[in-house]
Amino acid sequence: MKLITTFLLVLNLLFIAPLTSIADETISAEIDVPVPESLSSPRNTMQTFISSMAAVREGDRSQLSTAISTLNLAGMSSLIRVSKGKELAYTLSSVIERSKKVVLKSIPNRPTDSRYVFGKYSQGRVEISKQADGQWQFSQHTIQVLPAILEGLLDDPAVQGSKDPQIALPFYIKLRSLLPEQLKQGFLLEYWQWIGLLLIIFVGLMADKIVAWILSKNLIHWKKSHKEYKQLDNSVLRPFGLMAMALVWWSGINLLGLPVIALVILLVAVKLLVSLAGVWSAYRLVDVFNALIMRKAQKTANKFDDLLVPMITKTLKVFITVIGFVFVADNLNVDVTSLLAGLGLGGLAFALAAKDLLGNFFGSLTVLLDRPFHIGDWVIIGDVEGSVERVGFRSTRIRTFYNSLITLPNALLTTTKIDNMGARRYRRMKTMLGLTYDTSPEKIDAFCEGIRALIQLHPYMRKDYYQVYFNQYNSASLDILVYVFWQTPDWNTELRERHRFLLDILRLAKQLDVEFAYPTQTLYLKQEAGSENNAASPFQTAMSEEDAFAMGRKEATAIVDATLGQGVRPAPVRFP
Repeated sequence: MKLITTFLLVLNLLFIAPLTSIADETISAEIDVPVPESLSSPRNTMQTFISSMAAVREGDRSQLSTAISTLNLAGMSSLIRVSKGKELAYTLSSVIERSKKVVLKSIPNRPTDSRYVFGKYSQGRVEISKQADGQWQFSQHTIQVLPAILEGLLDDPAVQGSKDPQIALPFYIKLRSLLPEQLKQGFLLEYWQWIGLLLIIFVGLMADKIVAWILSKNLIHWKKSHKEYKQLDNSVLRPFGLMAMALVWWSGINLLGLPVIALVILLVAVKLLVSLAGVWSAYRLVDVFNALIMRKAQKTANKFDDLLVPMITKTLKVFITVIGFVFVADNLNVDVTSLLAGLGLGGLAFALAAKDLLGNFFGSLTVLLDRPFHIGDWVIIGDVEGSVERVGFRSTRIRTFYNSLITLPNALLTTTKIDNMGARRYRRMKTMLGLTYDTSPEKIDAFCEGIRALIQLHPYMRKDYYQVYFNQYNSASLDILVYVFWQTPDWNTELRERHRFLLDILRLAKQLDVEFAYPTQTLYLKQEAGSENNAASPFQTAMSEEDAFAMGRKEATAIVDATLGQGVRPAPVRFP
């Protein structure tokens, strides 16, 4: 079933989601989207860019996205479009400030040509061109040559805008302008960029070691003063070092002005590392949180929190996994909306495939809400008997008395009878004590009363309900029923108290000279005819039926008179 579910998910992601995305693009292409006024002409585009960057210099960072909208970044990877767009917006602003004073009236508002050239330089030109959708944006050619144009204008003062344009320059342009020409050459990357990458890698590795060492030392100190952290490994917070290393690399890569292809490759790797380290770090924080609340749960008498804490921990980890997935998708510029729409279309197939998964989930909710057992309870579920060790979202683990571990799907718990032996208030013992047939009635009475006294004296025995009586004539014994209860917290205490009680019964029997019967057979030898029988029998050969009845009634009356007394009705059994 897991394989089928995985296959359906992959099929959904590979086919349904892309088809949904294509359908959305087709619909949006068919709709005639109006051109915004801010990009309707070269003049409006230039005015939008200049006013937006002026607002950014005054502290309104929200206008930076408006300035980026004037740049044609369609040929740039979506993974770096935002970060690279910010850098190019500052670069273009510096080029315009150093070139000439912008006179908006001189820029055509209704151009006859599809291109407006703002300025020509030895490295290229800055131009605004009309795009296929009717918008006027700074062209891709301008985007490519902007860094080289700005480097050629670094020594020129600002003509308009910022009084100190050096402040807004990208870091790599400032750094590159200070380097000798030999470091500006190289293979794939310039030499100074290779050196910068090595330094960034080294700093990231050092950050990893330092952060991991600091957290490990602090955790050792916490474990000495907080017992709840004693079971945690000293390296439980190790992922935070990896996350620090990845963040250093992420920040450093953006400072080197790498080519687009190299920047995309490195950023994808670093973003994945940051995402995985972040999820791993969050997992470890949940482990620390679990150790803390589990310690507190164990101190309480209520066992419900022992069941609830693992469920909370797993819920948090599932939530972290989902957030991590969304974070990775967002950083890789995956269209999460289209993905969710595709999942919605494939929801029916997924629901059918995940029927057992949902059944197990609702089974775990049944255990959580109805609480048929707690962690550590002795339960009998179907043919499985043992103590509850762990309850998860999918399954419940039972530790049998053979020390094996049985995993039960939680869906079974909603339909199977659960016998919770651990929820018993009392633990019963019912047994028959067989006495020999030559035991006198007086000894039987004394023996039964002695057992009742033992029940009253034993501390764990239930005093308000028990039965000790001569119960039946067996084939080889006179059977005494002993029906008692213990009020013990666990099975170990029950076994110890049962042991003490049975030994005390054995001692009482020896003191009263009462013998327990063995399974025996008696051989009776009949005396031959003619032998003398000295014992006088009260029964005569010619006794009538009435005389025999009268003799029986006489002897029974004498027995009752000697034991209880005629006309006496004993009250029902009452326990103190």
